[in-house]
Amino acid sequence: MPLDTAREAPGEREEVVVDAREGRVYRQEDDYDHGMPPYDPSAFPPFAVTVDLVVLTVRRHALCALVVRRGESPFKGRWALPGGFVRDDEDLGAAARRELVEETGLCVHDQDAPAPMPGNGAHLEQLATYGDPKRDPRMRVVSVAHLALAPDLPAPRAGGDANSARWAPVEELLGEDGSVEREEPAEPLAFDHARILADGVERARSKIEYSSLATAFCPPEFTVGELRRVYEAVWGVSLDPRNFHRKVTGTPGFLVPAGGTTTRQGGRPAQLFRAGGATLLNPPMLRPEV
Repeated sequence: MPLDTAREAPGEREEVVVDAREGRVYRQEDDYDHGMPPYDPSAFPPFAVTVDLVVLTVRRHALCALVVRRGESPFKGRWALPGGFVRDDEDLGAAARRELVEETGLCVHDQDAPAPMPGNGAHLEQLATYGDPKRDPRMRVVSVAHLALAPDLPAPRAGGDANSARWAPVEELLGEDGSVEREEPAEPLAFDHARILADGVERARSKIEYSSLATAFCPPEFTVGELRRVYEAVWGVSLDPRNFHRKVTGTPGFLVPAGGTTTRQGGRPAQLFRAGGATLLNPPMLRPEV
């Protein structure tokens, strides 16, 4: 509909918009002055925002998550996901990267930011938001969880409010396999971190079906066999090597030859590949039913 706009003259308070067809006048302040009192921050209960990190890698052919032992209350002495409170002057992504460096010494950068070193980058994305009023005994805390995926990473170092840090198989942390040999006695994760971890693991398992995200677990150049072991570790299944090779090399844009071979796996030289330009896989790599 045709609209005529008359901007405020000196001394006037609002902009008006005139509907020339119906003759109605709308004032900008109409949306705000329905008898409501001025905004008073003290009228609302305080709450804090944190970031929690589900950091996954493949170590010794097993999907592992990064956990830190809390050095402060609440849940002092319990294993937890790395994370912490968001500062007033930072956005959520910056808070996630800062907490990871402070508590573990590991650097994970956003996928849209340049890697600090070639091949040294990792995938980072928001996972979900968790806001149960009782999730933190200190106060109302809303957590924005992030998922980070990276190739085989070195042993982490503890820092910040963490006494120690380690990589632990997700099966151990989530109790998915009662027969798994544990490095530490089984104990529940602090806060609601078991739920956050489970959501992060399921996100990773699902996304490598239809995206090229599995290559984020691999070095810049890798073999089909190394990529297959990533899928096996994330999904927790065994895959037929020949069938897997046929699928991944036949999916357009998934892999591109790197122009070399390697014998680091032993046996005959294996061809090296790099991640292709495809982000979505067509056809997808469907997860076997177990």
